Amino acid sequence: MFETFTHISALLTSSLLFGGMLLFAASFAAFLFKCLPPAEASALIRKAFPPFYIFVIVTSLIAASLALTNSLFSASILALISLSTIPTRQILMPAINTASDAKLKQRFLVLHGLSVVITLVHIVAVAFVIVDLATH
Repeated sequence: MFETFTHISALLTSSLLFGGMLLFAASFAAFLFKCLPPAEASALIRKAFPPFYIFVIVTSLIAASLALTNSLFSASILALISLSTIPTRQILMPAINTASDAKLKQRFLVLHGLSVVITLVHIVAVAFVIVDLATH
């Protein structure tokens, strides 16, 4: 009974993580830049990213803990997502903001591109987790 509960909870929490990351990455940022002037959109995005990264860190850690009893593979991927999001939030995000503020366009593009790749890798990884958990 407990194993069934943790399995379903891991699957639902992983799905929440997947949906939250996909929604934020694919539509929220684009929506802001479409609906607001660039300066306002940029300011709002800067305020939105720290809580987004906290969401990813905490949700993936909870999902990893719940997945431990059913799939070490899924638990490991989720733990790696959580751990890799910490330097993304604490180091990469401030570096992106600094490059933007200093009008270092090339540096900004490289760092921002790296953050996009990291997020896409996380989204794909969580998709694999959901499939793994759904087939156990």
